[in-house]
Amino acid sequence: MSTKITMVLADDEQLFRQGMRAILNRVEEFEILFDAADGKDLVDQLRVAETLPDIIITDLKMPELNGVEATKLIQKEFPNCKVIALTSYFSKPFVVNMISIGAVAYLAKNSSPTLMVKTIKEVAEKGFFYDEKVLQFIKDGLFNKGKATKSRFDKNHLSTRESEVLQLICQQLTTNEIAEKLFISPRTVEGHRNNLLLKTEAKNSAGLVVYAIENGIVNLDPKY
Repeated sequence: MSTKITMVLADDEQLFRQGMRAILNRVEEFEILFDAADGKDLVDQLRVAETLPDIIITDLKMPELNGVEATKLIQKEFPNCKVIALTSYFSKPFVVNMISIGAVAYLAKNSSPTLMVKTIKEVAEKGFFYDEKVLQFIKDGLFNKGKATKSRFDKNHLSTRESEVLQLICQQLTTNEIAEKLFISPRTVEGHRNNLLLKTEAKNSAGLVVYAIENGIVNLDPKY
């Protein structure tokens, strides 16, 4: 089984896309399966791919099918592929919208190569990566504006252990780190994570973080 982190790149600017590919190809742990010129090209190639990528890095503003719509399709058809949103506009509406539909990380196009590599590795290891700015957007309650929540949070909805696991997920610890901290096995941690996904109806670990912050289960002030 390959230990490389496989990925796909989508951006309508060929020079930028090739530059990004050149940077990532220098990282030994990374393998680029293919790249795409727009969202339609991305989805079309995924549908016929023999091997699906671990991570998809997609620009948001593209012709044919933009990154937002492409991400919605990817979440429906390829839910195990983790989407990192890439854009020139690091604004609240863009960030909130992408995370709401399942993006697990967010990169501004003027990010350094070092940050891009770090983000990819964090997503591969932990399932998501939010920096302080993105976490603040979530904490500001922007996700609840204009939509009714399904139900009010019940403190008895989660078991004590599930709450502990959720807290550590929000601290962006890996499965192994959570297992060591709670003196349980990684398999048990994954079991609790799956229960959390079912109970919260979150799409992924990133969705668990949004849920926890919106419902006041975690306090980000001391650590984040």
